[in-house]
Amino acid sequence: MAGDHLMRIHDAEFQAMAERVVRVTELTSRLNVLPFTDEAGRAELLGLILGRPLPARTTIYPPFYTDHGLRLDLAERVFIKQNWTFLDYAGIRLAERVMVGPKATFITVGHPVDPQQRREWLSGAPIDVAENVWIGAGATILPGVSISRDAVVAAGAGVADDVPPASLVTGGKAVVHRSW
Repeated sequence: MAGDHLMRIHDAEFQAMAERVVRVTELTSRLNVLPFTDEAGRAELLGLILGRPLPARTTIYPPFYTDHGLRLDLAERVFIKQNWTFLDYAGIRLAERVMVGPKATFITVGHPVDPQQRREWLSGAPIDVAENVWIGAGATILPGVSISRDAVVAAGAGVADDVPPASLVTGGKAVVHRSW
């Protein structure tokens, strides 16, 4: 996956991304109101959102939300529960046998902390999740995070740093680091 990315807001790259976001929002809106038993309809819309068919034995329970779709790389046997959000412009990869609980959020884009720069730039970095990882309900995974094989991210955890293999990550308490 590509490394960190910085994009000037309102340039051609940003405009193309914004157009894709509008298209994918329309597609996910349609997908999220289909009867769950309409497998053909779901497959067609997921193909348009992802730019390719959903991998074999991969399960997605709507509703779900993504802003780009084309940079969401799902392997076989991935299982994703309802109400998840993937902001995937900088790239998200879920390897085989990853399980994602309801209301999990993966965010690959953001803005600089500096108040002046945040109105001019969009920053981003990919998220990479290795094989057999379990992401608990309501967890938030932030830009640039890699989660190693067999790790578990507990429900409600906020993950801003890489996660070592076969480890448990917990905690979601906000901490003030500095004031303006």
